[in-house]
Amino acid sequence: MPCRLALCALALVLPVVPAAAQTKLAIINTQQAVLETAEMKKAAADLEARFKPQQADIEKRTKELQQIQEKLNDASKVKPQEAAELQAEGQRKQRQLQRITEDLQGEVDRERTEILNRGGQRMQQVVTKLAEEKGLDLVVDAGNAVYFKPAMDITKEAIAAYDKQHPLKP
Repeated sequence: MPCRLALCALALVLPVVPAAAQTKLAIINTQQAVLETAEMKKAAADLEARFKPQQADIEKRTKELQQIQEKLNDASKVKPQEAAELQAEGQRKQRQLQRITEDLQGEVDRERTEILNRGGQRMQQVVTKLAEEKGLDLVVDAGNAVYFKPAMDITKEAIAAYDKQHPLKP
């Protein structure tokens, strides 16, 4: 009997361990969510339109180089002196084309990175708010999940919430 009393007393003293609460999870494809927002689609179109003249210039210069190469390949129609001049002109144009291409690529990459970073930060805020509204404990990027049920995916909801929170300006 004293042993039973001791166990009962011990049971009363030990803290009650609550049943583990169910963790609420969701999955999001962050890259898709950011890229499919109206803001990002517009930014991509604007970026393409802005750099279209430079891209056209690169294409024109590339064709000029191809024409020089074609002339050089047809040695029967080109005199040695003319071939040397064409070779020098081709090298000069190739260097110019390379510089222009690298400069353009660098500028496009910088702007794209800036746009994506801004969109990514905004999406993070949207997802945090969405998770709080839905009572989620954890949101995992789809790229880090081995398996998940499609019902757990909140990517489309996040895109809609982003577009609502950051509407396009007319």
